[in-house]
Amino acid sequence: MSRVGKMPIEVTGGVEVTIADTKITVKGPKGTMTLPLTGQVKVKKEGSTLVFEAADESREANAMSGTVRALVNNMVNGVTKAFEKKLNLVGVGYRAQAQGDKLNLSLGFSHPVVHQMPEGITVTTPTQTEIIITGIDRQRVGQVAAEVRAYRPPEPYKGKGVRYSDERVVIKETKKK
Repeated sequence: MSRVGKMPIEVTGGVEVTIADTKITVKGPKGTMTLPLTGQVKVKKEGSTLVFEAADESREANAMSGTVRALVNNMVNGVTKAFEKKLNLVGVGYRAQAQGDKLNLSLGFSHPVVHQMPEGITVTTPTQTEIIITGIDRQRVGQVAAEVRAYRPPEPYKGKGVRYSDERVVIKETKKK
């Protein structure tokens, strides 16, 4: 069996897990998330822990047990703590401003870039060059951060652009005569 799939998930206080035939629902202080289940993985609730095991001995069921365990673990963490991604703007005149569910970006184009946040995702800008994207769904938070970064990815000669706060940009040497 998959190594990840063997590890049980501890369900802490304030989190309520409901297991149905076709889906698993996790409800916590930050919100509610559901995940559709396939017939390849069996989920059991034993006290305050969730245990995952493959329904049969096939390779696909083994792989899915680890995948479903990781997704449910992210759901439990998301409804308790929420996930966040930090982005930094590097460049003269590059600015960001959060207005409700919209993010206004000034990235050196002739026009301002307005990014509409999907439902369940919030954005804050503590400073004009910092963006913090938060939400309970890890995949959606990462996807929104990648979409914002894609407007102006860091270029390799000066390092200007939108980058993750922990991203290191390798600067190329300029052409010599």
